[in-house]
Amino acid sequence: MAELLSNRAVEDAAIEWIMSLERAARRKPRDVRYSRATADIESPPRTIAVKAIGKSARGADLPLELPQLAAARENPNFYLYVVDNARQGDPAHFQLRVLGGEQLQRLLVRVKEQRFYALPWPVAEYDSCPLGLDS
Repeated sequence: MAELLSNRAVEDAAIEWIMSLERAARRKPRDVRYSRATADIESPPRTIAVKAIGKSARGADLPLELPQLAAARENPNFYLYVVDNARQGDPAHFQLRVLGGEQLQRLLVRVKEQRFYALPWPVAEYDSCPLGLDS
């Protein structure tokens, strides 16, 4: 299987895989990424934010959007599903770590606010950039 090149492809592959796992667990997942939801998947009773990681999130901080942080604090059925090794593209090699319940609440006590500005970089601009220092 070919390596996934875009972040969107990595996320889509992870979401599709999680949806299949949720169905296997006899839940009825729905992809709600584009409905202004606080998470990526609604799989009653779970609300799931998926963090798709190219290699491994071991020891790394996990980014949370403000609505996700609020939901994680307020909703006992809010989960973070971390999908490691997603960029390589083969779901047989994905690894899932599930954060929820007391473990998630314990980690939320240590959450750190970070502020940054995101510079949009459309594909056309990326493709038109010089390659190397002498271009």
